[in-house]
Amino acid sequence: MSDNHQDVSEAAGVLYVVATPIGNLEDITGRAARVLGEVDLVLAEDTRRGSKLLSALGVSAPIESYHGDTVPDKRARLVGRLAQGTSMALITDAGMPCISDPGYELVREAVAAGARVIAVPGPDSVTTALSVSGLPAQQFEFLGYAPRRTQERQDFLRRATLSPVTTVLFETPHRIVECLRDLVQVAGDEQQIVICRELTKLYEEIIRGSAAEAAAHFEAEESRGEFVLVLPAGEGDGPAADAASDEDVREAAKRLLDAGVHTKDAAGIIAMLTGRARNDLYDLLVELRDA
Repeated sequence: MSDNHQDVSEAAGVLYVVATPIGNLEDITGRAARVLGEVDLVLAEDTRRGSKLLSALGVSAPIESYHGDTVPDKRARLVGRLAQGTSMALITDAGMPCISDPGYELVREAVAAGARVIAVPGPDSVTTALSVSGLPAQQFEFLGYAPRRTQERQDFLRRATLSPVTTVLFETPHRIVECLRDLVQVAGDEQQIVICRELTKLYEEIIRGSAAEAAAHFEAEESRGEFVLVLPAGEGDGPAADAASDEDVREAAKRLLDAGVHTKDAAGIIAMLTGRARNDLYDLLVELRDA
């Protein structure tokens, strides 16, 4: 079944996935503002932020929360209302919903229930950061937020620096310094990076240079706002340049398990030696262990 891209006034039972500004309210599209004013219900990641946006637009639509902790029962009720003809708009705190934000489960279940899902595109921090990075973007990889734990974050960053294409990731102000220190740890002082902070806002900041320089910069001042990090494609001369083949990795995994090494420890050992993502290796080890 194809989705017909009709507007609210022409159709009911539609879930609109609506992009909202990532900082500058002037970036809201006319279509997004109109759709938000015409739907029966707005679903917001944070109703406080969502209400401020609606108020700024002069919109008085009913608003309910929808976020990563929304229970399946509530999602089922929302999908039921869609199936009965209610029109809804899904928004996140900033940017395009479902991109490193909750929403995909609602979209999937709405489609399964026969509702139409229509995107109302607009601001997006990933493509905005790429556009000003000065790095090739014919192909790129988006990895989302860096993990919280140090070892997992280092494995994650090692993978990013070895990617054959430009890589984009997110980080919070509370962990940006640790993230940059870990980047230096796994890739060296001269690892190049572009950091975009507070994109489109009054205090927008774009830093270009080495990871060590960036770490020193943010160590010297309090970090605020959301961060988008853009890394150039790896050149294959990092610690995992001679990465093992899939067959070699499986063989090493089997030997470690046979030797009684704990699954988590074995994943860390192979990640350190090969540059492979620790989480992927852990899944492989669990598969081999349970076979």
